[in-house]
Amino acid sequence: MKICIISYDFWDYDKYIVEALCKRGIDAHHIKISTVTHSNFNERAVNALSKTFLNKNLKTEKRQKYVLDALEKLGHQDQILVMNPDTFDLSTLEKIRKYTDRLVTYLYDNLERVPVEDKLYLFDKVFSFDYIDVTKHGFEKLTNYIYLPHCAKEIQQPEMDLFYITSYDNRRVSLIKLLAKKLIEQGLKFQIMIIGKKSWKHQLTNIFMAVPKNLFLIFSIKKIPHNDLPKYYKNSKVLLDLMREGQYGLSFRVFEAMSLEKKIITDNEAIKTYDFYNPNNILILNKNISNLDKSFFETPYEKIPEEIYHRYTLDSWVNKVFELDTKN
Repeated sequence: MKICIISYDFWDYDKYIVEALCKRGIDAHHIKISTVTHSNFNERAVNALSKTFLNKNLKTEKRQKYVLDALEKLGHQDQILVMNPDTFDLSTLEKIRKYTDRLVTYLYDNLERVPVEDKLYLFDKVFSFDYIDVTKHGFEKLTNYIYLPHCAKEIQQPEMDLFYITSYDNRRVSLIKLLAKKLIEQGLKFQIMIIGKKSWKHQLTNIFMAVPKNLFLIFSIKKIPHNDLPKYYKNSKVLLDLMREGQYGLSFRVFEAMSLEKKIITDNEAIKTYDFYNPNNILILNKNISNLDKSFFETPYEKIPEEIYHRYTLDSWVNKVFELDTKN
């Protein structure tokens, strides 16, 4: 069987899908379009002018051509998975469709934030992590997945009380400021990394700030290598997960916490509806974060039943997406 995954994959999650398929003897490939960038300053300048005066993004066109060229080399695929098809125009998706017998997509953003309704008719199946979109549009519900190997809490020695890494988002930054104040008041040690182009403003501001010893707040333009993240997670008792505005699906942070037996603090109330929800392990923040208490960090993590844990593993995920239980 030949399977191809096409995605932007900024955080390097999708490569694990390919690895899981290859382990089963499937001929799997990943076309990662985030690797396609401007070659030099001249290309960036020309693209900036094109977007301004012609409303035409040359980098987007370059990426779409890259995908079609890659498919031409790979040849016909039994299945193709496109992650978030907003990256492609309709004509490109129609060409991708010709390379496979079964074209599916997984929406890890909701339609309110990333509208793609006009393209979904091309897909044989649409999976979505957002329960509101699932209810409204009849998509098949699918969460993100556990990609890290399971690591028992007993063999970890965390030095931090809380860790969080996120892309820059105005809503999150506002919440982080409120949260940081509360954590400092309770004498908790934490590390927060905010990654994105807009972070440079905060980097300059931080130069003139006195930073408490137990606070590690980092604004960075440079992305942290994905392979380095588990060491940060393991060094903390609790992981933080804050939603984007209008987001209702569960982020990868929840599943990273499950794999490493970490407690999680989140503002996503939808997490209550999942079978792994345990108030001892998961604290849902209220609007003013008044329910954040040091006692949550002091009680031990309670292990998730094995049968529930397995439902969220990558093996279960690929079985569902590619219908491998019935075809293999």
